[in-house]
Amino acid sequence: MKVLRELPHRPAAPWRRPPGAPPARRVLRPAAPSARGAANAHRIGVPLLHSLWHVNVHGAANVPQSGAVILAGNHTGFLDGPLIVGVSPRPVHFLVKQEVFVGPLGPILLHLGQIPIDRKHPDRSAIQAALATLKADGVLGVFPEGTRTSGDFESVHNGLAYFALSSGAPVVPVACLGTAINGRTVGSLPAPRTHLDLVYGTPVTLAELAQGAEGLGRRQKIAAISEQLRVRLAAHVQKAKLLTGRDAQQYQRHQ
Repeated sequence: MKVLRELPHRPAAPWRRPPGAPPARRVLRPAAPSARGAANAHRIGVPLLHSLWHVNVHGAANVPQSGAVILAGNHTGFLDGPLIVGVSPRPVHFLVKQEVFVGPLGPILLHLGQIPIDRKHPDRSAIQAALATLKADGVLGVFPEGTRTSGDFESVHNGLAYFALSSGAPVVPVACLGTAINGRTVGSLPAPRTHLDLVYGTPVTLAELAQGAEGLGRRQKIAAISEQLRVRLAAHVQKAKLLTGRDAQQYQRHQ
């Protein structure tokens, strides 16, 4: 989720295009993501995903039942985003790379309330839509790592910290486990009836994140909060692997 190219002193800075940067491909999008569309995505996703895979959801009670919330997921497989959107306890507006919004899939994703984002350049429209979601007490989904990785949160972009600081919304860590299949291409889906785990962690509040960042300038504060979030998210993934037995499974495969 590479929202911020440079950390801003003012809220307008994240979407300024660097001098000489090529124009980004335009994706037609509504001014604000559709709340009804996100609710429809949730209604469709629950039966669909559970019919295709064995999906185990852990810690769903950690997601606040009301108010603005940011779901921060690790990203190892193509199915992570649809999995979070489909089985979350609440409808989710997810920041999705704009390259996915092509052909007939683009209008469908927009209709379902998802938010396209240009990962290569500061994206004013995506940032505004994300903040509008949180201002309306909605749920925003993000991949802080920015792209598919090992999923252990070895690094995160500053966009998550920016959204948390700008909105005051708590951040709920989400571990997606089982969606990355060894030996498959990055775009492949897990085989039908594969066991998948979605583990929600304890919400991290802005008050917790701001501890130790008092007196810092905005750039330094966002950087400090971003590092705190990275540590919390990485720890949650490891706890989730222990909870679901994924660490033991990985150990056995390497013997």
